[in-house]
Amino acid sequence: QVQLVESGGGLVQPGGSLRLSCVVSGSIFSLYTMGWYRQAPGKERELVASIRDDGSTNYGDSVKGRFAISRDNSKRTVYLQMDSLKPEDTAVFYCNAENKFSRYAYWGQGTQVTVSS
Repeated sequence: QVQLVESGGGLVQPGGSLRLSCVVSGSIFSLYTMGWYRQAPGKERELVASIRDDGSTNYGDSVKGRFAISRDNSKRTVYLQMDSLKPEDTAVFYCNAENKFSRYAYWGQGTQVTVSS
């Protein structure tokens, strides 16, 4: 079974930085879109950033200019560089990947990001 394992979450001060990683392992499949979503307590899950296999990206409005998504196809890994973090960024961040042909979506277990003084 395909697994997505996130890492890099933690506690940082406002203005700090974190880099999240998500490694896809398990059954062989081609990856189309990979991305990050987040869910804060009591709120709906929202798109943070996504990146297609051709390198095109999409960002949520609240993170534009602060976050950067990238991917290493050979390592089947997607990254999220987060700079200038704000308390409102606090959430569980989930990794997502889509099968290129079926568009089936896989999800990671999530990693907690807490931004607090």
